[in-house]
Amino acid sequence: MPRRSAGILPYRRNDAVIEVLLGHPGGPFWRARDLGAWSIFKGEYDESENAEAAALREFGEETGWSLDVALEPLGEVTQRGGKIVTAYAARANFDAATLVSNTFELEWPPRGGIIQNFPEIDRAQWFSLTDARARIIPGQAAFLDRLAAGPAGVPLQQPSGD
Repeated sequence: MPRRSAGILPYRRNDAVIEVLLGHPGGPFWRARDLGAWSIFKGEYDESENAEAAALREFGEETGWSLDVALEPLGEVTQRGGKIVTAYAARANFDAATLVSNTFELEWPPRGGIIQNFPEIDRAQWFSLTDARARIIPGQAAFLDRLAAGPAGVPLQQPSGD
């Protein structure tokens, strides 16, 4: 059975431009990576939990924020490693500087015998859809396209090259 994750893609309007909030993974492996490294806020769940509940739980754990808005389904994608990701959009406006992520333990440096704690998400940032496409993990880019298409395929903004 494939691994499953569920997550949330916050978005806001800044004038006529849609911006999305992405998270940068924490830990030493991702420290120097930017393009193709950012992600929606997501985490794994099993068949005993529904995807929307998992997305809300993971969003809270990875950001320290809570959502009290309707979630808009963005469907599923299968990432390169085979993990199935279900995403939801949420219109919201968080101050990215206030992110407080949960942590994970990792032996670092490898075989060094020292266990360190790292934030699961080390920072968040608002991006235009164009900038987000360059930064998001390629397997999640379809969520940006689906968000831009809007509910029932009605665009969220007038085409402006973004």
